[in-house]
Amino acid sequence: MENRVYTYKHPHPSVTVDCVIFGFNGLSLQVLLIERGSEPYKGCWAFPGGFLNIDESAADGAKRELEEETGLTGAYMEQFHTYSAPDRDPRERVITIAHYALVRTSDVRPGDDAARVCWFSLDDVPTLAFDHEHILKDALTRLRERVHFQPVAFGLLPDEFTMKELRTLYEAVFGVSFDKRSFERRMLNTCLLVKTEPTSGRKHATYRFDSDKYEDLRRSGYYPEF
Repeated sequence: MENRVYTYKHPHPSVTVDCVIFGFNGLSLQVLLIERGSEPYKGCWAFPGGFLNIDESAADGAKRELEEETGLTGAYMEQFHTYSAPDRDPRERVITIAHYALVRTSDVRPGDDAARVCWFSLDDVPTLAFDHEHILKDALTRLRERVHFQPVAFGLLPDEFTMKELRTLYEAVFGVSFDKRSFERRMLNTCLLVKTEPTSGRKHATYRFDSDKYEDLRRSGYYPEF
């Protein structure tokens, strides 16, 4: 973009993006946090984020932050809310556009400041900077809505998984326990799980998600519940 001077007669806010990055370690839902190295909130934990560049969209800014902190591209990401309380940032008037992303923790390759990046279980999240506790609650609410009606949760699992791993993930997302048999029946009734040959060392049946079949169903107007 060519150099331009932006001047307006009225005060205007800065714009940032924040990324709530969810992962799953096989037992619990995790969130990736960064320890802030400068004021405000120095030493506190926060979501990866930063100011938008003048020549990028909010979506591009969120993707950039995700890649910088995890080394990942192409992960599922969704914009879910804009936070604009006048006093949410003590530095100046800042509006943030929040996104959440779903990644496989084993694929994450932290950036150069990896010493300040850590996964936390949702049950063990420390006090967060700014209004990030509010943002986390909203992100989890949106994630639960999506998981119920869209197959986004499979992005947190390996390509092949057991029914127990899938059930444990859903229990971690929704914070409840599911009956083993009824959960398995409900998932198999979607007709979107393909049974695979267990890899060496696995004693239980493994499955993969049939994304091609799901896209065919979606195009026909049918949306199975998960």
